[in-house]
Amino acid sequence: MLIKKHIPNLFTFLNLSSGLIGILFVLENQLTAAAIMVLLGIFFDFFDGFFARILKVSSELGKQLDSLADLVTSGVVPGFIIFQLLKQSAASWGGNEVLNMLQVGNYLPFIGLIIPLASAYRLANFNIDERQTSSFVGLPTPANALLIVSIPLIMAYSQNNEIVELIQRPFFLVTITIIGTLLLNAEIPLFALKFKNYQLKENMIKYIFILLIIVLVSWLQFIAIPIIIILYVVLSIIERLND
Repeated sequence: MLIKKHIPNLFTFLNLSSGLIGILFVLENQLTAAAIMVLLGIFFDFFDGFFARILKVSSELGKQLDSLADLVTSGVVPGFIIFQLLKQSAASWGGNEVLNMLQVGNYLPFIGLIIPLASAYRLANFNIDERQTSSFVGLPTPANALLIVSIPLIMAYSQNNEIVELIQRPFFLVTITIIGTLLLNAEIPLFALKFKNYQLKENMIKYIFILLIIVLVSWLQFIAIPIIIILYVVLSIIERLND
């Protein structure tokens, strides 16, 4: 019984370990490896909740551990990734004498730090918000992390040079950071991929979303990730309007 109780916590610590290793990769400027560690952490994050529900061993301790692990893997690592990406792209400001004089490039990377700050607020709020038991209010931190880590993955593996060039620009990086952090704590109801039953009528939006994920990932690979996050928000709003 004691072992059964700690199985979800084991996956939580695997999530946290993935985040810690991800930080080490970011410090070495290995952003693709850091992004992969975030993906691995999100995978473990899914299974800690899955086993907690299946084994019926949910606990307040596990809930707090889960939030702490998510803060590192889905908050700190994505924030540091944006920091490094903005640092690399700062050279593109060199052609503007005014911006160069103000040394904007020296301070711009620190915008990435709003990601862990906004993530910490969202996770703390999630733990005390009784509305978020079967659905979400605001973008979950793993979803925002996926949005951020898709950038180095697209840069590494996409053959579309125009998209790669676009996502490396400071304006794009700042915009995606601000949008993501606003969505984290926005009062927007979003569905969770949890099924009380598997009836088509009651879960139509969820089935459509899963089908779109499969199609888009097969077609666009990592470019599909930001599109999927946008669709997630849009479909959630549509579902809310139809209730």
